[in-house]
Amino acid sequence: MKLSERIQAAQLKGQPQQSAVALAPARQTKAAPETASARISAVEPKRAEVKRSDAKTSPGGLPTPRPAPVSESFSDHLEPPKAKTQQPVDVFAALKERAATALFERMGTRFNDSAVTEDELRTTAREELTRIIDTEQVPLSADERTRLVRDVADDVLGYGPLQRLLDDPEVTEIMVNRMDQIYVERKGQLTLTDSRFSSEAHLRKVIERIVSKVGRRIDESSPLVDARLEDGSRVNAVIPPLAVGGSSLTIRKFSKVPLTVRNLIDYGTLTPEMAELLNACVKAKLNIIVSGGTGTGKTTLLNVLSSFLPANERIVTIEDAVELQIQQDHVVRLESRPPNTEGKGEVTIRELLRNSLRMRPDRIVVGEVRGGESLDMLQAMNTGHDGSLSTVHSNSPRDAVARLETLVLMAGMDLPLRAIREQIASAVNLIVQISRLRDGTRRITHVTEVQGMEGDIVTLQDAFVFDYSAGMDAHGRFLGSPVATGIRPRFIDRFEDLGIHVSPGVFATPAAPSAPAMDRP
Repeated sequence: MKLSERIQAAQLKGQPQQSAVALAPARQTKAAPETASARISAVEPKRAEVKRSDAKTSPGGLPTPRPAPVSESFSDHLEPPKAKTQQPVDVFAALKERAATALFERMGTRFNDSAVTEDELRTTAREELTRIIDTEQVPLSADERTRLVRDVADDVLGYGPLQRLLDDPEVTEIMVNRMDQIYVERKGQLTLTDSRFSSEAHLRKVIERIVSKVGRRIDESSPLVDARLEDGSRVNAVIPPLAVGGSSLTIRKFSKVPLTVRNLIDYGTLTPEMAELLNACVKAKLNIIVSGGTGTGKTTLLNVLSSFLPANERIVTIEDAVELQIQQDHVVRLESRPPNTEGKGEVTIRELLRNSLRMRPDRIVVGEVRGGESLDMLQAMNTGHDGSLSTVHSNSPRDAVARLETLVLMAGMDLPLRAIREQIASAVNLIVQISRLRDGTRRITHVTEVQGMEGDIVTLQDAFVFDYSAGMDAHGRFLGSPVATGIRPRFIDRFEDLGIHVSPGVFATPAAPSAPAMDRP
């Protein structure tokens, strides 16, 4: 019987119709053993028929698929549901871009005109922006118009979303982890802001604008840089490939008005008695090292100490990036220089320190010693350049001595350890330790005299220490303050020889509270 006749006979008997493709393999099984591929090809059409039979018919005659089962296999339970993330969209992005482009076209070369001050340029740009927005004829409320003008002005003339944070006097540090994550420090506490950059390219543009103003560069060949802003704020930038999650930017702001010793007393960083002692130490030309960790306020304290320097002395400052705000007039500022693209032209702090000895300095102020320049600084202190000031990273006065030893060894000189310690003991007179406490406040925790050598050990004696025993208040702030130990430093005799007077009450210890009287039975 032919294949067509077999199909007709099956239909007449009421059997479900099968396709020729489905019957062909059954016919072949009589002649040849069934192979795996033949079995698969026979099963697939049947699965298709089952799926077609399971489909329901809608009233309009269109098949309606059955709803899929909730879970077909155990692996479905293991796969978490895919969350649909929606990126925030700035409705003003296109308008801001058009306004910025039109502003550049209208202002032209006035952006680079040195005769125009920053305030005049910003005022002119805001007036032009107002006209540009009027020509756009976009319906905007008063608040939206103000925001648009401010954002475009910040992007064109300032540092984008960072400009408002830089103008905020309460913000002391800005930390950009990536283009959409910006943290700030206010009153010692870190908080996440709502500010964000529109893209990674926007963040890179702001970084390049900052570093280009101080003659530095940042690119793939030199992906990290230290720079500064016009007000002296310290800037550190790292870009990919070193910054894996996107470009990173850290700005440590400096106050537009330098802090005075009165400000530090009001903040509780030091006491009036301690300020009187430090003033006398600076005028007596003692060599002072300010010690502390990162972000504890070493540079701020160094600025305050430099305010005690006499106005008739020649001061030479040496820094990696100019941060000190010396108030005297007779000041020479020196800044190190990194190598160029060819790896040449580098000028280190050590070379600047050696050169400063030929500049007839009365005082040498080194922003920070972090390498072999510490040996040259100690030698300068021991060869007639008294009254030098510097900072070093360490956690205590004893650690400061140990770190100076390590830094001297980095100079490449094969010096015995005892010789290094003798240099430190004879050069350094006072170590001022400043720390950042758990409540975010910055306090001077030690004022320590370097007395000399006993055997192979540099002897130290505290004149002031911070009183932790006072505890904390309800807001988590320390109630204690630096208190005198009652020990009179040896350099007081030098004060008397120079005619510098220090009141006897400076070293007086606080009176212990008297115990309440006990009632006798």
